Amino acid sequence: MLPATGGRLMVMLDIPKAELHVHIEGTMEPEMVFELARRNEVELPYSSVAELRSRYEFTDLQSFLDIYYANMAVLRTRRDFRELAAAYLRESARQGVRHAEIFFDPQAHLARGVEMAPIVEGLSEGIAEVADSGVTAELILCFLRDESAGSAMDTLRLAEPFLDHIIGVGLDSAEVGHPPSKFTDVFERARELGLRAVAHAGEEGPAEYVREALDLLRVERVDHGIRALYDPGLVDRLRREQTPLTVCPLSNVRLGSFDHLSQHTLPRLMAEGLMVTINSDDPAYFGGYVGENFSAVREHLGITREQLRQLAANSVRASFLGSERKSALLAEVDAWTG
Repeated sequence: MLPATGGRLMVMLDIPKAELHVHIEGTMEPEMVFELARRNEVELPYSSVAELRSRYEFTDLQSFLDIYYANMAVLRTRRDFRELAAAYLRESARQGVRHAEIFFDPQAHLARGVEMAPIVEGLSEGIAEVADSGVTAELILCFLRDESAGSAMDTLRLAEPFLDHIIGVGLDSAEVGHPPSKFTDVFERARELGLRAVAHAGEEGPAEYVREALDLLRVERVDHGIRALYDPGLVDRLRREQTPLTVCPLSNVRLGSFDHLSQHTLPRLMAEGLMVTINSDDPAYFGGYVGENFSAVREHLGITREQLRQLAANSVRASFLGSERKSALLAEVDAWTG
């Protein structure tokens, strides 16, 4: 993590914000990995929390995914998923989050014999458990792009009885070699079911993947999208259409897109007039929740107080909230004194 000073961190935690790009499995802290492993009698290949943390040095997306999926093996029951969601949302409340739209990866659990019901119902119970914290949340079912399109469609069918708990679908996991076009049919079916659409694109994959996500999957938000800058025509389109990009600064550094946060293109994305938001991605692995991401970009990128306010307002506008709640949250952002 790139730490900020204590005073600045508290300011960043205070600004009202929404989080639109966070994987619930990526919020499982090492202590919880060991706790659930003991409870579910899962043998871990690490002797201690410290040893597990020491392995959180990644060279690229795949090196992260290998340990990310391995740690998921401890998630087995409805209670596990409830506790996971509740823990993230309690921390989110401390981080100034007013609303979260949370990704989850059912295929990774279905493959281990966990059924859809305990996953979705457990996560939903976790959201309900912390309702008094002031944070609202919705669930976005993500398809693993390195699995087949047929597997994605089967997963969507399994989710149909639980659509009252799910607001949208997304696309994540290993990007390179797995273009959005692979999933055109399943996203079309999701729209028929009334679900919203987002997709990871342009993290490690080319700018063309962002175009495919827009044109073929008809997404309303692009997750990451940082490589769009390689295509001036695409930048013009994103500016004109104000398609939100859910950028994850600390994640981008930890996975090697940038050697240091000071090199991040966030200021350029903002200078281009794009609709950018700040998010944590997988905070248990990348060294910071969303408030810490805000604090880090202020310290290392010179993002001003007014730019921080704009980023927070963008997160609310880019959310799938209704107009009344958006207006209330935007008023909170506007009233923030920093």
